[in-house]
Amino acid sequence: MAPATIQIGNRGIGADSPCFVIAEIGHNHQGSLERAKEMLVAAHECGVDAVKLQKRNNRRLYTRAMYNKPYENENSYGATYGEHREYLEFGQAEYEALAELAHQLGLEFFATAFDFESADFLQALGVPAFKIASGDLNNVPLLRHVAGFQKPMIVSTGGGTLADVRRAYEAILPINAQLCLLQCTAAYPAAMEDLNLRVIPAFEREFPAAVIGFSSHDNGIAMPLIAYALGARVIEKHFTLDRAWKGTDQAFSLERPGMQRLVRDLHNARRAMGDGLKLPHPTEIGPLQKMGKKLVAARDLPAQHRLVRSDIAIKSPADGGLPPYELDHVIGRILTKPVAEDDNLGWEALAPAEPGQ
Repeated sequence: MAPATIQIGNRGIGADSPCFVIAEIGHNHQGSLERAKEMLVAAHECGVDAVKLQKRNNRRLYTRAMYNKPYENENSYGATYGEHREYLEFGQAEYEALAELAHQLGLEFFATAFDFESADFLQALGVPAFKIASGDLNNVPLLRHVAGFQKPMIVSTGGGTLADVRRAYEAILPINAQLCLLQCTAAYPAAMEDLNLRVIPAFEREFPAAVIGFSSHDNGIAMPLIAYALGARVIEKHFTLDRAWKGTDQAFSLERPGMQRLVRDLHNARRAMGDGLKLPHPTEIGPLQKMGKKLVAARDLPAQHRLVRSDIAIKSPADGGLPPYELDHVIGRILTKPVAEDDNLGWEALAPAEPGQ
């Protein structure tokens, strides 16, 4: 089977591609279109490939009890949970404005669809891909609905078992071959000991038709680099302009400097991975000549002298002469000409080996 690939906009994503970096804005924009625009510009300046929001039809998504549940805390934007969610929700005008700005910036722009209506909304908007949250890993009806749009699907797997992931995989692939599975820990933030990055190569083995990625809810930028080295080719990281802003996701999101370093380091990681062939590089020639060793005469030696170990020194630089691994083949050989102290010992100065030597 050929390695799995997906195509988001003009970016092909697969085993040999650069890492596709998604800045997850979510609702870190705090319900402000102007702030969201500022975040798109900042994300573009950081070098990410895509920005992502979250789309919900709140009245359809939540039960009346949850929608009307009191929600009074430091991160609340309303007296009830429904009011809080509606305050943060963008509609048609905001999404169109952000999609246009993203297009101007050369960013891919899409969102997590939390329900059927939101999926249809995003499809009508013309997004190039769909994100499915961990909470919908088992929502096979929604997975099949979104798969029918024939757009790349990026599915988070937080809280799931391997059987849950396989169920989603088998539900999507017969409909839509463009699938990315993200190893994810659905905690905000996620503790290091809960990230389980070894799931990434396990996913590669178990789900060969899917591109594998990592949704990074941990603090910092080191773990996405390890995820990339383990095979992740899509990295999703929450993004904000100020970690001190009001909101539950702000504190573990990356600000501009962190996102810039993450993108830089992921690109460097791809170059550093190389091709797996152990060969000398041109840049190593000078240093290794200086540090390397050769066989030389330990003292002035006459012609017809039979070499013993004390006649031979191992010295730098490695600018000719025999390498040290030939020492055992040199001991006992007879010199065909005089050799001065520190002169190279080469085959041209040695008589052929005697039988049995």
